[in-house]
Amino acid sequence: MKIIVDMNLSPRWCDYLKTAGLNAIHWVEIGKPDAKDSEIFLYAKNNDYMLLTHDLDFAVILAHTAMDSPSVIQLRTRDTLPEKHASKVIETIKKYHKELTGGAIVTIDLIQSRVRILPIKQ
Repeated sequence: MKIIVDMNLSPRWCDYLKTAGLNAIHWVEIGKPDAKDSEIFLYAKNNDYMLLTHDLDFAVILAHTAMDSPSVIQLRTRDTLPEKHASKVIETIKKYHKELTGGAIVTIDLIQSRVRILPIKQ
């Protein structure tokens, strides 16, 4: 499972994800820091990555295009520090491994996690 950590999250997320056995890289290591979301999205899709993000832009792209990848993991909390939420994010990624591998949007907040299988049908 390969994960790109979006620019809106700390590069420290990669250390936590790698410690859990996940292949993670921060976008700044492979692309321009000011890249548009569409560029990050296409890179992830073309290179079999999932996206870990704090915003909704990638889910919107998936909804408008009806594509079945890349999978998106959305962290929907005010505080996005990995020190606070890494264990829950890792647990959720492992729980929904099958769905994420097949194409899904997983939303993680303080109360629950939700999964939506791709593609999103209009």
